Amino acid sequence: DLRVPGLGPFLTPARDFYRVDTALVVPRVDADTWRLRIHGEGVSRPVTLDLRELLARPLVEHDVTLTCVSNEVGGPYAGNARWLGVRLADLLREAGVRPPSRGGPADQLVARSVDGMTLGTPVETVMDGRAALLAVGMNGAPLPFAHGFPVRMVVPGLYGYVSACKWLSELRLTTFAAYDAYWVRRSWAQQAPVKTQSRIDTPRPYAALRAGRVAVAGVAWAQHRGIRRVEVRVDGGPWQEARLGAADGVDTWRQWVWTWEATAGLHTLEVRAVDGTGAVQTGVRAGTVPDGATGWHAVEVRVRDLG
Repeated sequence: DLRVPGLGPFLTPARDFYRVDTALVVPRVDADTWRLRIHGEGVSRPVTLDLRELLARPLVEHDVTLTCVSNEVGGPYAGNARWLGVRLADLLREAGVRPPSRGGPADQLVARSVDGMTLGTPVETVMDGRAALLAVGMNGAPLPFAHGFPVRMVVPGLYGYVSACKWLSELRLTTFAAYDAYWVRRSWAQQAPVKTQSRIDTPRPYAALRAGRVAVAGVAWAQHRGIRRVEVRVDGGPWQEARLGAADGVDTWRQWVWTWEATAGLHTLEVRAVDGTGAVQTGVRAGTVPDGATGWHAVEVRVRDLG
């Protein structure tokens, strides 16, 4: 953690973690009666698990940044947490599921919440080796009710509406041609890999600063590709490379900081990131629909020379 004043921590506390869902009242699922059913096309051995059976399986921890597709450029709907859970691909294989690349008939995994919400995830993505989890813990504690207790999905690299079903009750194997999940029926894309994004956390927009050295800092993310570099510029000038916080794999955001020698006047700060493949974050502005916003985050500040 870079511990820059005004920069959020590397791990987002559960109380501060964003929440976007359709539940008007947070479900309070009874852990003793909870069940998960896995069935559908290509499932040769249907599975039904209770919580004790799930917890008896090998558990792994993995740090993953989640992002909502409705997050505007520079917005707050992104958070990073340490998730504890069971590898989803292992469960699917035990049920006889094969990804399409290995001849499996189903290309979509439809997750259903206890409140009826459905999310559709590519089977190929879930089974390609990434840390797709049925999570039971968050940041060293049991999963909070607001974040999906007792079990939720976490799939690195995909926006939450196609990967992060909370209060999970059912996993059904089908095809994208045969079924549109909840948000797809409302004009969002069927498949939605996370786009490279970066954000300035400090200074805040319209901040009044003193001339001199100013720490410009924030986070950048490109889940399952990682962040290679972050660059900052002032008033449309040349891009300057920021210092990155330590990497924790390719599935989490990275903190960054750049020291600016601020001069008096009104200034615009911009940030962009380069992902682990070498691709530069696009500066083309686009809205959130249908598959996530793009553009560089910009912050305007005023600097005073106090002599």
